[in-house]
Amino acid sequence: MFIDSHCHLDRIDLAPFENDFGVFIKEAENQKIEQMLCIGIDMPAYPALYELVKPYSHISLSVGVHPNVTEGEEVKLERLIELAEDEKVIAVGETGLDYFRSEGDLQWQVERFKNHIQAAKTVNKPLIIHTREAGQDSLDILEAENAQQVGGIIHCFTEDWDYAKRALDLGFYISFSGIVTFKNAVQIQEVAQKIPADRYLIETDSPYLAPTPFRGKPNYPTYVRYVAEKIAELRGEAVETVAAQSTANFKQLFGLVG
Repeated sequence: MFIDSHCHLDRIDLAPFENDFGVFIKEAENQKIEQMLCIGIDMPAYPALYELVKPYSHISLSVGVHPNVTEGEEVKLERLIELAEDEKVIAVGETGLDYFRSEGDLQWQVERFKNHIQAAKTVNKPLIIHTREAGQDSLDILEAENAQQVGGIIHCFTEDWDYAKRALDLGFYISFSGIVTFKNAVQIQEVAQKIPADRYLIETDSPYLAPTPFRGKPNYPTYVRYVAEKIAELRGEAVETVAAQSTANFKQLFGLVG
């Protein structure tokens, strides 16, 4: 059984599934996807996202505003805490810093990030961290804000082993996406080889970042198997071992039973 620790189910193309979310869910079950964590990235879309996944006990939610989102009013800390207290929500984010897509004075990103960390600590739920070309600043803020109190996930990991060690020391898990299957992803593959067995997760970030052999095409949670297969190859293990270990790690992080 597999777990997709990071996907955007309100953004996937349902055309291959008769444009029916229920048909997609059945196919995910057929592909042995046991659990999915659907990630919130903005407030206007969140109510519809919540209603979409509400009927499914094996789909959990995170709530947050992505560091690149600039539309709409800034979410207030109190509102973030209120939404994060819902039992369907198991994490806060995705949040973090992104210096690739945003330019200029990014103090607003920093303040948003700090608010998410505060919300996570208030509700005692882990953080989902997005960082792009801002790795050291992201870790510095996590340390300064005592994010180790709740821990979380460095999602779609693209840094090196030294960075991974620092994140692990902060109590964070490392999540590998389809990027780990790319031929030129040597640095990420090294981390996948070295990381302690009880500290890694797998994800798709669907509909983005489809793994080889679907690179450049829409991504789906059903493709998380390809991430697991690559990690198994790198670690010299059976894919069943990686599936079981990443599932156990997910449940450990989020305090899920069974």
